[in-house]
Amino acid sequence: MSFDRLWADLAPIGRSKGGGYHRYTWASADTEARSWFTDAAIKRGLDVRTDRNGNLWAWWGTPGPGAVATGSHLDSVPDGGAFDGPLGVACALAAIDELRGRGFVPARPLAVGVFVEEEGGRFGVPCLGSRLAAGEIDPERARSLTDASGTSWAQAMEAAGLDPGGIGPDPDLLGSFDVFVELHVEQGRALAETAHAVGVASSIWPHGRWRMDFTGRADHAGTTRMVDRADPMLPLAHTILAARALAEDHDARATLAKAHVTPNGTNAIPSLVSAWLDARAADASTLEAVVEGVRERAAKAAHDHGVTLEVVAESTTPLVEFSHDLRDRLATTVGARVPEAAGPVPLLPTGAGHDAGVLSGHVPTAMLYVRNPTGVSHSPREWVDPRDRHAGVTALADVLADLLSVERS
Repeated sequence: MSFDRLWADLAPIGRSKGGGYHRYTWASADTEARSWFTDAAIKRGLDVRTDRNGNLWAWWGTPGPGAVATGSHLDSVPDGGAFDGPLGVACALAAIDELRGRGFVPARPLAVGVFVEEEGGRFGVPCLGSRLAAGEIDPERARSLTDASGTSWAQAMEAAGLDPGGIGPDPDLLGSFDVFVELHVEQGRALAETAHAVGVASSIWPHGRWRMDFTGRADHAGTTRMVDRADPMLPLAHTILAARALAEDHDARATLAKAHVTPNGTNAIPSLVSAWLDARAADASTLEAVVEGVRERAAKAAHDHGVTLEVVAESTTPLVEFSHDLRDRLATTVGARVPEAAGPVPLLPTGAGHDAGVLSGHVPTAMLYVRNPTGVSHSPREWVDPRDRHAGVTALADVLADLLSVERS
């Protein structure tokens, strides 16, 4: 299958000796992955274009109104898995091959997209390429975002040969799409114990990221009495435990997994600790209760240890409830090919964010999930069996054939 050749060419790009991936937006591995996509699309006779925000689009047919769009992303979290994002891109290209092999002729154009900075792994804001296109982040704020080395989004984008001055809402592009379908590795084990290799997304939990700056006083670790310290690491420790407890109490998710410590010396009490809270819940009120609870406990711990606290919401995404008609249509289409399904394939909610979720307020969107037997994601242990990868290609091809066979009304 053409998917296997595509995957073999992509798999080494940005991979570490430990098996994880480090593909950061506009960095060398990301540039190489984008070139992989461009070359593969051109070999298929597709028209490849870069939009004003740096997202890539490969068109089958003449770009214009009434188009169907699919795709995902190629960037990764630090030491991420192979399938989160790239699976959807490779399956989209392979699905075109499969449709052509069937002799299928689309009645309207298809666009295969690669969104930039979906993970927020370099510049901190997830789904940045789709947020910019949808007008859900201020372009000036995006230009000023910086990575750990202090390089701004504008500088990195310019170094990649693109114009950061032109970023922002792209209503003409999004307006040309009648529907967007994203295929993605399942980030959980809902399908693992079933006969289904592919499921359909029902909803995405509301979620967000909050930066918490604990400001204390730098001092000598060996000479400063414990009672005289204003150590910001202590309220951070309380906050980590509070987030865990509150998430458990509310059946939600809350994680503090990233922190920057200043000056970050083994024999120096920090002056500043910046940490990021990632929180997700099944509904907005529960998410608000968790975040507010973490904020209150962090503020109390900061006060108790002579530290100040500032909390900044860096990104928030509301509940996404995918169109019932569209998701049911996909579930029926995919299930029709699977004898053991005996009807539509499963509908799955998720706590993970996606570009499809961002676009859902502007374009009818849907998602396909491909089975992950480990249930692990954002890790080298993320996995999709080869047979299920092929099932993903076939499922996406079936869905696209259904959507592309009807001209825009």
